[in-house]
Amino acid sequence: MKENPDVIEVLELRQSYGDYEAVRGASFTVRRGELFALLGTNGAGKTTTLEVVEGYRPPTSGSVRVLGMDPYADGPALRRRTGVMLQEGGFFAELTVRETVDAWRRFTGRARATADVLGQVRLDAKAGTRVGQLSGGERRRLDLALAVLNDPELLFLDEPTTGMDPEARRNTWQLVRDLRAAGTTVVLTTHYLEEAQQLADRVAIMDAGRITATGTVAEVLSGQRSRITFPLPFATTASDLPRLPGAELAVRGDAVSYAVARTAPALAVLHEWAGARGVELDGIEVRHASLEDVFLALAGDQRTAPDDQGTFRPDHHSKAAAR
Repeated sequence: MKENPDVIEVLELRQSYGDYEAVRGASFTVRRGELFALLGTNGAGKTTTLEVVEGYRPPTSGSVRVLGMDPYADGPALRRRTGVMLQEGGFFAELTVRETVDAWRRFTGRARATADVLGQVRLDAKAGTRVGQLSGGERRRLDLALAVLNDPELLFLDEPTTGMDPEARRNTWQLVRDLRAAGTTVVLTTHYLEEAQQLADRVAIMDAGRITATGTVAEVLSGQRSRITFPLPFATTASDLPRLPGAELAVRGDAVSYAVARTAPALAVLHEWAGARGVELDGIEVRHASLEDVFLALAGDQRTAPDDQGTFRPDHHSKAAAR
């Protein structure tokens, strides 16, 4: 029998808490061996969605399959093949890093050697350090060590680089890339959109309980405009600026901004215009479309995102409550 290329299949998932519907017909798949990023503002429904996918609560309606199993009904069997890195782990501050992993190994099937997993997350030099003395970034790496202790086929990473400095964040990105290269499927949630853009094969953006965009980063970015900005040249008014075909021009004070589909032709026209007028385009900048642009355009202002009753509600349900 041919192996199913999808390790996660979510179809028309709905999840309600009383009369409040947190997830409203979400559908997506995660393919074997890829890194899939699920993005959304607070209150978008992504945390609730992952709680269902991870098996911590049954769906109100819809279908969810993970590694061919029902994640809620087959929870114990599924957890032997998956790893979960929560936003915040519960550690005993007086235990050392080594003692923490050793204790966790007793409850983990197919647990790898402590030295092996600490070496993988680059905490081997901190093995004898008490957890209470670790930095925030080091604690996140300890969270990651416990999540990969059973060498999971499928790994859920919830805000994995929170509290890390830029160097530690990039080191963790490389660890995640190494896991993918070794065949692990990764599902990532993050508020660092650069992180998703750097790591993800495919992304899905949630808003108000629905998937509003999905695909590769390039597919999601397609159709988004780049932006050309520069200070308004001396002795030039807004009415003097050239109108570029298909571009949107905005002038706020002395700041000029063009939203363009193609930057090269637009820059050529601007430089030709500047040369003809004998003015300098000092400080000109080109910023290509990013996931942040898409995210803000699709998700809008979370302060005004209403539910069906016109009230914004945060996605506050925790995994601890689900247990």
